[in-house]
Amino acid sequence: MLHVNDLVYRVDGRLLIDQATFALPPKAKMGLVGRNGCGKSTLFRIIKGELSPEAGEARLRKGARIGFVDQEAPGGPRTLMETVLAADLERAALLAEAETAADPARIAEIQTRLADIGAHAAEARAGAILSGLGFSAADQRRPCSEFSGGWRMRVALAATLFAQPDVLLLDEPTNYLDLEGAVWLESYLKTFPGAALVISHDRELLNGAMTCIAHMKGGKVTVWQGGYDDFERQLAERQRLQIKLKDKQEAERRRLQAFVDRFKAKASKARQAQSRVKRLEKMQPIPTVVEDPIAPFDLPNPQRRMAPPIVRMEGLDAGYDPDRPVLRDLNLRIDPDDRIGILGRNGAGKSTLAKLLCDRLAPLSGYLRKHKKLTAAYFAQHQIDALSPEVSAYQHVLERMPDATEAQRRSRLARFGLPYALQETPAKDLSGGEKARLLLNLIVFDGPHMLILDEPTNHLDMDSRAALVDALNAYEGAVILITHDRRLIEACVDRLWLCADGTVKPYDGDIDDYRASLSERPGRAETGKRKLAADPKAGRRQEAAAQREAIKPLKAEAEKWEREAERLRGVLAVIDRGLAAPGLYQRDPKTATELQIKRARAEALIAAAEEKWLTAVEAFEAAAAQ
Repeated sequence: MLHVNDLVYRVDGRLLIDQATFALPPKAKMGLVGRNGCGKSTLFRIIKGELSPEAGEARLRKGARIGFVDQEAPGGPRTLMETVLAADLERAALLAEAETAADPARIAEIQTRLADIGAHAAEARAGAILSGLGFSAADQRRPCSEFSGGWRMRVALAATLFAQPDVLLLDEPTNYLDLEGAVWLESYLKTFPGAALVISHDRELLNGAMTCIAHMKGGKVTVWQGGYDDFERQLAERQRLQIKLKDKQEAERRRLQAFVDRFKAKASKARQAQSRVKRLEKMQPIPTVVEDPIAPFDLPNPQRRMAPPIVRMEGLDAGYDPDRPVLRDLNLRIDPDDRIGILGRNGAGKSTLAKLLCDRLAPLSGYLRKHKKLTAAYFAQHQIDALSPEVSAYQHVLERMPDATEAQRRSRLARFGLPYALQETPAKDLSGGEKARLLLNLIVFDGPHMLILDEPTNHLDMDSRAALVDALNAYEGAVILITHDRRLIEACVDRLWLCADGTVKPYDGDIDDYRASLSERPGRAETGKRKLAADPKAGRRQEAAAQREAIKPLKAEAEKWEREAERLRGVLAVIDRGLAAPGLYQRDPKTATELQIKRARAEALIAAAEEKWLTAVEAFEAAAAQ
């Protein structure tokens, strides 16, 4: 269906795609994965014909129709239903011709063709797609212009799916979807009749709907059969065998070289030595497996721990119109180390709750108590657009650290995962993942007590998502997560809240229970749940929470000795300044001797403190790795 042959493409002289070759068979569902910036979106643009490669080609089967979501979201006065129906160009053209055709034979041909393509059931099919993506029947009759950019991108996705192309290209399709929409899309792609090539970092989508994985690295594309878990397992096995073969080859190389070094001067062994030299020359080196390190996320911990609860709601109503509250009768509490995942369909009030928690929305009625010194950080994907487009990452940090040195600011940016080469790049030229990293690190700059994260993994690749999981599990404050990333919920969340029916209540199941409830008829969402404590995944989450609590004293011990060593180094600096005073040894030899004794004592104390710090750090890291 699609053949990519020896494709070569450069960006500003840098080789981005290097003789990439792969094929997409008919009806195959291929997930395209790789680090941010490796060239996946560029490859899509070449396939779509928007870019011309330096060499090679991307060739579709003759007559095949390609479908993709435009970057520009649909708008204007047309309703959502009209926008989606218009995506089937053949149906639209036949219906328009049927209005004016006079030839009976042509009219018959038109009606036959309309029946063949199911034109009369098109509205029902379009409605089903829009409903699956979160649009109610009433929404489908509203103009596109009444919806936000994210919702209009869903309409564009619905239109692409409705057109049923032979080859479907989707670039991060779940970024604009909630959990319900992501689950629906996974089911849809499983039964999609054509071939699909999908750029995604959504592990569940890649596992559930893809038949193969194309891994893009170093400009090359390697195809693996199965879902993402299968790909990871096969890749790890290949790397393990590659390392084993390399070790075996190195051992053989050393043995041959030792023979040559020992016997090359002996006439009786010269022929054998020369034979081994030739074998060494012909030995092709096995490439070393090098994994590019991923920068961790730097989430500073709160400076002081607060007594629970840090937030309490009693009989609280919230919304934007006093006569029509979005959420009613909230009775909830948040403790300093809570890990809470918020479930619910888009429009159910999840963002309203997030704004309430970060003081962007005042309660309409009821009681809301927050600790008086509570600080909260709110991350939402739409905030990425709030980054000043012409301002560099360094300038963003300069505003936060006006009194720091340039070295300190650049060091802080490096901890964000932004190397020196990107620190002067305007925000508008950073990739989506780089913008997300910058924004997340800016909002947690001062160590808030509570993080409210709304779809934090959009635009992050798999390795960055894993780094975010590690950072959230190490963070000592409260975390409130709104995400369609089921793996993130399973790895970081201890309990769940369900936002539905105009309120928010604790959910007594796990993410698998909730996913199963989505396919059940309305009103049965509360049935068939397992208790959280009895569920193995819930048990693992509780164990992770217990582990975080257990290693806190070890971390505190390491920090204590680090501060002590720093204090002693300050004392040593004061002593050294005293010893450096001009004429001290001639003017006051007694004081000079006392300072020398104090200096030796300070050095011994520093060495002892550093030794205790090292021991404490090793104990902490060993406990954290268990």
